Parts: sequence; C-alpha cells; structure tokens
Amino acid sequence: DRAFRGCSGLTSVTISEGVTDIGYETFCGCSGLTSVTISEGVTDIGDYAFYGCSGLTSVTIPKSVTGIGDYAFNGCRGLTSVTISKGVTSIGENAFESCSSLASVTIPEGVTDIANSVFRFCSSLTSVSIPESVTNIGSCAFYDCRSLTSIAIPESVTNIGDAAFYGCESMRDV
Repeated sequence: DRAFRGCSGLTSVTISEGVTDIGYETFCGCSGLTSVTISEGVTDIGDYAFYGCSGLTSVTIPKSVTGIGDYAFNGCRGLTSVTISKGVTSIGENAFESCSSLASVTIPEGVTDIANSVFRFCSSLTSVSIPESVTNIGSCAFYDCRSLTSIAIPESVTNIGDAAFYGCESMRDV
C-alpha cells in the first residue's frame, strides 16, 4: 500500500510476474507516470491504485486480473485507451471516473455489475460495449458522459440505477 504514492517524477513502471497484487494507493498521484506494463501474475488492482495518474495514456489489464478496485484509475485525465481482458469479473465504484479523454471501453464477458459512478464524467466516451453477463447498471454509472451517442443494453440487465445516464446530452439511440 502507498509504495510509490505521490512520486510525480516516476514516468514508467513494469510490474513483474512475481507481483500478484497492486495495493491501495500504490501509484496514487504519480502525475508523471505515462507508461505501465502489468504482468500476467497480477490478480488484483487495489482501490485508488492509479488514482490521479493524469499522464497515463493507455492501460492493458491482463487476463490474470480478476478485480479492479474502487477509484483505481479515477482522475487519469490523459487516459485515452483501456483494454480490459476477459479475466476481469469485478470493476469497482468510480474506477474510471473523470477519465475525460477516454473514448471507448469494452467491458468483458463475466462482469455482472457496472458499479456506481464507474464512468462518471468521462466526457469523451463515445463507445461502450456491455456484455450479456451484466445484470446491473449502477447509479450514475455513465453520468455526464456527454459524448456518448448510443448504447446497447442487453436483456440480461434487470436494474438501472438512479441517474445512470444523466447528462448524456448526445445520446440518440438506446
């Protein structure tokens, strides 16, 4: 936990196969971080792990990862691309909130819950793919995703939370 918190001069990180968990706030506030390579050994990305890493532009989450913690990539304003591999079954609340440059996301099959505020304030988000495994879209999940023009909600979804699509002013097709 908090191992490299606030190391704003840190620009690149490679997490080797011997590491299984990226702990709480491990890279929180590392605003200079532009490159992260996560090995296949990692199974969990902790809460606030990359919170506020505004220089980060792309992330590939390997298939060994099963959980992405709450606020894990919150405030990563430079993040334009996220690849979430098929092993992920849990994406925490506010995980990608305020990733204002993020344009598209594919949520992998196996995720059942799109958590509260997970993509809130992702103002550049134009494309989201929701798999048949999802049963719940949480409150404020896509709040103020004002570039989102369409979304396909699968029949598996039984609950859509309050304000899930509030402020999606470009939404034309559901």
